[in-house]
Amino acid sequence: MEKKDLRIVYMGTPDFAVESLKCLVEGGYNVVGVITMPDKPAGRGHKLQFSPVKQYALEQNLPLLQPERLKDEEFVEALRAWKADLQIVVAFRMLPEVVWAMPRFGTFNLHASLLPQYRGAAPINWAVINGDTETGITTFFLQHEIDTGNVIQQVHIPIADTDNVEVVHDKLMVLGGKLVIETVDAILENRVKPIPQEEMAQPEELRPAPKIFKETCRINWSGNVKQIYDFIRGLSPYPAAWTELHNGQESPITLKVFETEKVEKAHSDVPGTIKTDGKTYLHVAAGNGYLSIKSLQLAGKKRLGIDEFLRGFKVLDGMKLL
Repeated sequence: MEKKDLRIVYMGTPDFAVESLKCLVEGGYNVVGVITMPDKPAGRGHKLQFSPVKQYALEQNLPLLQPERLKDEEFVEALRAWKADLQIVVAFRMLPEVVWAMPRFGTFNLHASLLPQYRGAAPINWAVINGDTETGITTFFLQHEIDTGNVIQQVHIPIADTDNVEVVHDKLMVLGGKLVIETVDAILENRVKPIPQEEMAQPEELRPAPKIFKETCRINWSGNVKQIYDFIRGLSPYPAAWTELHNGQESPITLKVFETEKVEKAHSDVPGTIKTDGKTYLHVAAGNGYLSIKSLQLAGKKRLGIDEFLRGFKVLDGMKLL
């Protein structure tokens, strides 16, 4: 079968999913339809906002469905009418069997981790938060349990100690587009030999990648320097790690922290205690040293470098971050 004859339905929502769809379209593959999340209200005016995948699909005049519920008979019938030979899922939702089992070549997912590690909604964040030095992407066929299907292909990449989640995300996004094309070609040429995840060598315990909520992002200054440093870069720039500044008088002030440097130095300060000259540096005591904050943001304000922040906001030696 030629690629122009293979009928593909693509499912995805965020920016991460646009790259793979773009590679398919620009590569001349036959994308017969796109499925993405319903429009969501956003901003102060609560205007309905298109997903990045919807925006791209509209620009390319691709048929589009935005079901509220994936088991609705009306949606299932509309999907069936596209007569897909293959479905591809990138950063979408858990699919019911009636959907993923529909095409004759099945449905494969692109997941931003080296499965079986980091099954779940936030694999890139958790790999950085946990201080991993390597991650990657995986294509696998869908089955009943989420992120457990037989692996088709994987690509490994290093994580540098200075990489934040945005850097890793963007690298995996580009590699993901290439891997989706390679996987489609392998399926077309009947070269796929899927490997059950339980047969893949795993020298360490499996780590999950659960969805991240606001409270997940609160910094615990009693951890060691490396743990806190990895935690902050694993959430930077979005959704961002946060903490509260306590000056002993006013209500606590919420700060988002985007970038730090490690200062591994013995001290007797209580974790969260600030050391600063009020002008050029702001160090925060941790379990075995300090974190030197390089950029941060007050609620409702723009992100600032530490020099600019200290010029406009008074922080004194001995104040606490909790």
